[in-house]
Amino acid sequence: MTNIQGSLVAIVTPMHADGSLDLPGLRKLIDWHIEQGTDGIVIVGTTGESPTVSVEEHCELIRVAVEHVNKRVPVIAGSGGNSTAEAIALTRFAREAGADASLQVVPYYNRPTQEGMYQHFKAIAEAVDIPVILYNVPGRTVADMSNDTIVRLAQIPGIVGVKDATGNIARGIDLIRRVPEGFAVYSGDDATAMALMLVGGKGNISVTANVAPKAMHELCVASMKGDIATARAINDKVFSLHTNLFIEPNPVPVKWALAEMGMISHSLRLPLVNLSAQYHDVVKSALREAGVLQ
Repeated sequence: MTNIQGSLVAIVTPMHADGSLDLPGLRKLIDWHIEQGTDGIVIVGTTGESPTVSVEEHCELIRVAVEHVNKRVPVIAGSGGNSTAEAIALTRFAREAGADASLQVVPYYNRPTQEGMYQHFKAIAEAVDIPVILYNVPGRTVADMSNDTIVRLAQIPGIVGVKDATGNIARGIDLIRRVPEGFAVYSGDDATAMALMLVGGKGNISVTANVAPKAMHELCVASMKGDIATARAINDKVFSLHTNLFIEPNPVPVKWALAEMGMISHSLRLPLVNLSAQYHDVVKSALREAGVLQ
């Protein structure tokens, strides 16, 4: 069981022009998020460019986030991998650093079976005493963890929730109906997050929250309370962000947007490159519509 809920930002990793980590920039972002009402920080997820940070950098980002947050909000450490041994090692580091939970992605590229996924997550939960949130994102991993497997994993002590990034509301409803009481289902898809929370989801691990943290916090509060009118009004205002922050692969558009807002510098690591010029006005328009850019 976990009390982590609400708007959980999948925070970007600020970088300098040479690609090195901008740790003061990360601390500044964390402070801004907490001031704006963000309910939790998800560090070194996909949006944090986990595929291109080294193991040492990965650990340093977790350490800095936990230290700087200083228990003001929960910190969920992305510590998964397609190697079970590596995922266990990263998760052990996250626990020792003081993270409140770990986010464990479905292993990618090696395409495990449902039984392989079950054994992978079971091994992590049994090896490290930290709350584990599963992460199913078949659009990136190709391997798709079934609801049956998630329900089975929900019986294992220490596995407390799942980030469902399928965007499939029917599937999300089925999952919420079947998991044990206290097992949290989070949206991992901004465009459908409101709908999932209205049917029992416990929050949203969000890309949009990077640029509109206050609005996303308020959206989560209204949705989880069942205040449909308020939730719809907020969602309508930020919906263009939900879609246009994915106009090129995440985190390309959201890092460009944050740079336009003056929050970070324009910097990504190859093979990602800056947002194509043809999309600049599209993303700017979405930021203006949401009221976060003049």
